[in-house]
Amino acid sequence: MAASNHHHDLHVGKFQAPKALQMTSYVFIAIGLITFIFGLLKNQDRMWTSYLVAFFFFACVGLGGLFWSAIQNLAKAGWSVSVRRYAEGMTAYIPVMVVTSLILLLGLKYLYPWADHERVAESALLQTKTTYLNTTFLVIRLLVFGLGMVAFRQVLVGNSLKQDKSGDESLTHKNVGYSIGFTLFFAITFSLFSVDMLMSLLPTWYSTIFGIYCFAGLFQSFFAIIIPIAIFMKRSGLVKGYVTEDHYHDLAKFMKGFTVFWAYIAFSQFMLIWYANIPEETEYYIMRAQNGWMGLSMALLIFRFIVPFLALLPKAAKRNENHLLVVSGLILVMQYLDIYWMVYPNFYDGQVTFGLWEIGMFLGFAGLFLFVLFRFFTKNSIVALKDPRMQEAITHHVTY
Repeated sequence: MAASNHHHDLHVGKFQAPKALQMTSYVFIAIGLITFIFGLLKNQDRMWTSYLVAFFFFACVGLGGLFWSAIQNLAKAGWSVSVRRYAEGMTAYIPVMVVTSLILLLGLKYLYPWADHERVAESALLQTKTTYLNTTFLVIRLLVFGLGMVAFRQVLVGNSLKQDKSGDESLTHKNVGYSIGFTLFFAITFSLFSVDMLMSLLPTWYSTIFGIYCFAGLFQSFFAIIIPIAIFMKRSGLVKGYVTEDHYHDLAKFMKGFTVFWAYIAFSQFMLIWYANIPEETEYYIMRAQNGWMGLSMALLIFRFIVPFLALLPKAAKRNENHLLVVSGLILVMQYLDIYWMVYPNFYDGQVTFGLWEIGMFLGFAGLFLFVLFRFFTKNSIVALKDPRMQEAITHHVTY
């Protein structure tokens, strides 16, 4: 398609994943599989902890794409229409998330004290929590969460793709209603998912804003993925006139905003627990303030908040592709380390433990993500061409 509008030359090409990148995704999946099988035979404890961190990281990626798409529908946003399809592409990972969450059930007793009958028998406190923390109820919660997300994705992304063919404007209006239902479902189930997957690793500890803390990380890191995808598409010449510096600017403003939001929630959680000084609450932070973990705690503050915040302040920084790629890369590394920081001290409080297990497992999940992302973009248009608000997106101009 080629047309002219508002001094733009518009062109959308057909996406074909570069052979090298496709090959990389297969190699990554193979590395992940080898790590998984080797772990089952040699070192289940370490394998399952590294599996959990990588699993949660990529679950957040897929869910972030769906949540942001829904928010754009709810706000009836026009500026983002030309980049929304990249977020919809990220949701292709959600079915993989469901399958990998069921595989995680095989390792429950290696990860969660409440899944180990002997430990429950020895602890009166754990026995009081068995109504919620038991394997059967966890499986039910995971299925409701996973299948609910798959269903909402089917409707929201499905309607968007249908519109590419039919041009039916009513699909845009229908998606507003579905997005209301989705955001309510997401808020409740993602909070419980965070509690189940990460907070219950230390079942004696709790934080009432833990779900929001995980959401803040999810949303900040979502922008650190959609921005590189947008840059990749623009550089490949496939979306001429559809993705501009103004889109980068707005996405980077979002990324900066949620950098501050993450810091605000992280500080709120820490400050309240530190100030109240209740032993069963403070144990979480004490673990993370000794034996080398303190260095990682400080790194999170510096490289997840201070550096990205300052790096994204200037207007020019929000419009510079290479600058945005570096900041996005940093945020993604810190998102991984944040989840690692929530998981590992519960098992290895003696010293910081990181090595080939963690790298191999992460690459396996990264390979799966790239595979489904490429498949989605190859099968579907990379721009929602017939969206009624497309005109607003291609003439979008940021004045501040």
